[in-house]
Amino acid sequence: MIFITAKFLIKPEFADQWPELAKDFTEATRAEPGCLWFDWSRSVDNPNEYVIVEAFQDDDAGAAHVTSDHFKNAQRTLPQYLAETPRIVNFKIPQNEWSALGEFAVE
Repeated sequence: MIFITAKFLIKPEFADQWPELAKDFTEATRAEPGCLWFDWSRSVDNPNEYVIVEAFQDDDAGAAHVTSDHFKNAQRTLPQYLAETPRIVNFKIPQNEWSALGEFAVE
């Protein structure tokens, strides 16, 4: 799978609205056949920062995502709310779901 995490620094006046501002993009991405997950979290250290954790089945699913109409629309509409260019980590791993964190196993 392609595993991606990215940090989005939102302009302070839009930070509380970010989940709603990104809602259409989020829902459309989650509906893509090759999307495994697409989850936003808000930083506990910086209330203006959101982190996205997303995964796609393979290269084809990743390509379908970045060429989709909703992705192109997000490229046009969402940057106006950003304080800076998002930062990303993107890599391929040989699995298609979350693994258990054995060091914190719950019995």
